[in-house]
Amino acid sequence: MPISERLSVLVLLLGALLAAPAGAATLKIATLAPEGSIWMQAMREAAAEVEAGTEGRVKIKFYPGGVMGHDSAVLKKIRLGQLQGGAFAASELAGVAPDAQILGLPFLLDGEAQVRVAREAVLPAIEARLEEGGLHLLSLTGVGFAYLMSTADLSSPKALAARRVWVPQGDSIAERTFREGGITPIPLPLGDVFTALQSGLVDTVGNTPAGAIALQWHGRLRQLLDHPLSYVVGYVVLDARAHARIDAADRAHLRDAFLRAGERIEASNRKADRQALEALEALGVERVPVDPAELARWKAIGRRVADRLVEEGVLDGALLARLRKALADHGG
Repeated sequence: MPISERLSVLVLLLGALLAAPAGAATLKIATLAPEGSIWMQAMREAAAEVEAGTEGRVKIKFYPGGVMGHDSAVLKKIRLGQLQGGAFAASELAGVAPDAQILGLPFLLDGEAQVRVAREAVLPAIEARLEEGGLHLLSLTGVGFAYLMSTADLSSPKALAARRVWVPQGDSIAERTFREGGITPIPLPLGDVFTALQSGLVDTVGNTPAGAIALQWHGRLRQLLDHPLSYVVGYVVLDARAHARIDAADRAHLRDAFLRAGERIEASNRKADRQALEALEALGVERVPVDPAELARWKAIGRRVADRLVEEGVLDGALLARLRKALADHGG
């Protein structure tokens, strides 16, 4: 290449470098949430806030609807630098930070007041565990309380024991809890549940009321066990290295925008669940009260499973003790 052409290329490259703001970044984030969902609407609003607040230095590009694959594929792409972040269920982050699952332990939390206490008790530790695993926590969002819902009878312990209960594939805590309670769970990917309900492979599922309707499971459901099974949370995480390359002031804009988005999503989720419960009842789904003795039995099972996870080194015993103390002090 002639010297004049080399100089021209060099000038162009130098101009491009000078034009790029220091600390500039485009964060590519994958999610299973479909376009048009409450989650995506709030996340796009947060992205617009970030871009405006950082004067274009930080931009966010979303890949919704699972186009980047499921959790393991997304995590791999984050490690390779093909993505900078993703949205995950707690169980999907268990391989990186097992303690991310602690808020969703079965039969642990009963209401929103307990959720607030629990989050304050454990969130700093969860953030630290994720950082140790190379991920920065951008937001933790409450999806809502999951309930057991069935196409068949849930009105007695004997009836429940006969049910074919779905658990999310890879959710070892839910699987162990049901086995401890005398139920053989059927692990399946989320995308297979609709067909499994139609075929009878499973007859009982756990989900939030709004989630059951959004996934179109509600058409076959007949009963809902009227006590929360677990609290569902979602995490948005970034590659810690990508996050560290952003200027500190811009990181603050990023944090605040996603915090506000998470609050909007949680408020929308609570409203959606109230409306979904009313809709399910209108469709003839019966809310079945839980016998106090049976509830006490399941709470004891949940506690034993959690203790065993500590013994096996899966969960941090000190963190679980801190959470239980906070709930006890609160009266839960």
